[in-house]
Amino acid sequence: MSFAREAGRAVRSTLVLWVIAAIIYPFAMIAIGQIVFPFQANGSLLKNTIGEVVGSALIGQPFSSDRYFNSRPSTTNYSTADPKKDDAGVLQTGVSGASNLAPSNPALLERIKGKDNPDRSNKVEGDFNRLKTAGVQPTGDLVYTSGSSLDPHITPEAAIGQITRVAKARRVQPKQLETLIAQNTDGRFLGIFGEPGVNVLKLNLALDKIKA
Repeated sequence: MSFAREAGRAVRSTLVLWVIAAIIYPFAMIAIGQIVFPFQANGSLLKNTIGEVVGSALIGQPFSSDRYFNSRPSTTNYSTADPKKDDAGVLQTGVSGASNLAPSNPALLERIKGKDNPDRSNKVEGDFNRLKTAGVQPTGDLVYTSGSSLDPHITPEAAIGQITRVAKARRVQPKQLETLIAQNTDGRFLGIFGEPGVNVLKLNLALDKIKA
């Protein structure tokens, strides 16, 4: 068998595999995704009551108003940096990740416990006291950031702990909020992996549909 014939066969095999792997397979996966899983394939985007896209179910957003269930803290502000003050390039890079601060780190302790100088200047209220003042029992996920700082979920306990504050701000029945939390709680993956979590953005979008 000649070298030219072997080389031609190798070239043809390479071209066939390239067409299958680089063209047919990717487009087939795109088609299957759009037909079978259109919501997930397009970024799990969520819309408000007037049809505007307000975010993704996969990425957290900051909520701090008493009228909404608060999300967990984020070291990257959920990539919502001020475009005019984005020195870290968060908006350009989509930075995610943990703070890597040790439990004894002063910066972490100041954020959680606050800072109170003897002369009362530069007083900083920590997240722990802020939650207690708002009538919310602090839980780990309402005080500590996640590994990615983009976690869209909080624990059911953290959501239930905020019911009194949200119900008072919106003048709704706590029982209604308990129902919303249950409806927006994601169970364990395949029933055995992970822990149940409440998607904060989904929960707050459902909250906006309730009339006082």
